[in-house]
Amino acid sequence: MIKVKKIMCCCGQGLGSSMLVRLNVEKVLKNLGIKGVDVEHSTIADAVAGAADLFVFGNDLKQFVPNLPLVILLDNIVNIKELEEKLKKALQIE
Repeated sequence: MIKVKKIMCCCGQGLGSSMLVRLNVEKVLKNLGIKGVDVEHSTIADAVAGAADLFVFGNDLKQFVPNLPLVILLDNIVNIKELEEKLKKALQIE
């Protein structure tokens, strides 16, 4: 498993959809028994290297995603199953 201390969920304004994704990330982490990860939501402008270990965006923002080392792009931001699968893959959890 990759050690991640901070996950940043981003959207265009940093309000609605990023907060929804943040709540879902927290739910998935809890279901996986992963503790000690800080999850926040923000605008895509705050998505810079060093701001977090892992970034989560909706696929609609793909063209705006800066060059970051670890990114999850969601096709459907409300699909918990997709989020869980991609989060497990990013964290290298089997």
